[in-house]
Amino acid sequence: MRILIAEDDALLREGLALLLRSVGIEVTGAVADAEQFLTSFDADPPDGAVLDVRMPPTYTNEGLKAAIEARRRIPNFPVLVLSAYVEDRYAGELLAGSAAGVGYLLKERVGKVEEFVDALERVVAGGTVMDPEVVSQLMSRRRADDPIRSLTPRESEVLRLMAEGLGNADIARKLVVSDTAVSKHIGNIFAKLGLATSDTGHRRVLAVLAHLRS
Repeated sequence: MRILIAEDDALLREGLALLLRSVGIEVTGAVADAEQFLTSFDADPPDGAVLDVRMPPTYTNEGLKAAIEARRRIPNFPVLVLSAYVEDRYAGELLAGSAAGVGYLLKERVGKVEEFVDALERVVAGGTVMDPEVVSQLMSRRRADDPIRSLTPRESEVLRLMAEGLGNADIARKLVVSDTAVSKHIGNIFAKLGLATSDTGHRRVLAVLAHLRS
């Protein structure tokens, strides 16, 4: 796996590069701004990219724009975007087109190396990974009469893990329950939210996210 990094903070940028190399991932470049990112992207297209949302010169959404531009140049190009805090509108912009190969995480997740690398691998494989804090905020803003309010605490927990891109077996391990129990919870969730039970894998995640953003 070959990854391009774009992060203006030199310490974090070098830390990310060191982290990825330590687990056998090739880093094609580690740049400080969106312009350098797109130059490196065109010169040697990687398998995926990790970008900070806010980069020079305005420190607003340059990284997000660069990620979207990369996906315009190569459809569904895998991008994992990092943010210092929850800005779910950015997650929405990333998901506005195809959500295949899209990840949005808080920077604090980088410290959990195994989880971060797993998220990156899932994104490069074409999956969708959303930070649990983003999902929690989206869920908390629903109207009082919204069907999502009818979910039980365990069903809400399963929904959050689904939105993070986890499969049934991974959810079962996280919650220390059986695969059968997870399948039952997911069936209940889809029934309450009016989502097609035939949606599986990546399509299932997209359906859940679409409902959360609606």
